[in-house]
Amino acid sequence: MKLLHLTRRAACAFALLGLSLTSWAQESPRVKFVTNAGEFVVEVYPDKAPKTVENFLQYVRDKHYDGTIFHRVIANFMVQGGGYDQRYIERRTRPPVEHEGRDALAKGGPRNTVGTLAMARTNVPNSATSQFFINVVDNAFLDPTPQQPGYTVFGKVVSGMETITKIRSTPTSFGGPFPSDVPRTPIVIQSASVL
Repeated sequence: MKLLHLTRRAACAFALLGLSLTSWAQESPRVKFVTNAGEFVVEVYPDKAPKTVENFLQYVRDKHYDGTIFHRVIANFMVQGGGYDQRYIERRTRPPVEHEGRDALAKGGPRNTVGTLAMARTNVPNSATSQFFINVVDNAFLDPTPQQPGYTVFGKVVSGMETITKIRSTPTSFGGPFPSDVPRTPIVIQSASVL
């Protein structure tokens, strides 16, 4: 009887350990960005936008973002980076990732609200590669609808929002091939790494 009691206790302990390991394994991946304006951390949601998240994390692992700039900063809209170096030379990218905006939203993913992370793209929905943007205001017009594909939101800033506020407040002008919205003092991503 004593052995049976211990066996049940051990089984319960292993079951609890298994549950905690499962929840640990399912935690959202986090990426730390170090910039010359400060640091911030984003978490991403592979359960909402798996292809988009894997694409983003691969660019992080490849050190693609290291040395790139925030080349488009609009204080009442968003801050965008991940594609150009300090000389405004566009980084080479892998093929575009499939657009997952509607799917992510249908799975309960976040909308384009303050602090969320989304893929930048051209007017073609399946054109996102490495560039991303962080919403600095609520941008509901960027959300997917039945009539428009919108933009794939795949994460959010979980710490260092003061850095994003500093970036959004930086004075802008023209720069490189861009006629406006370029920080006069470059905002450089010194490193991006998976935590």
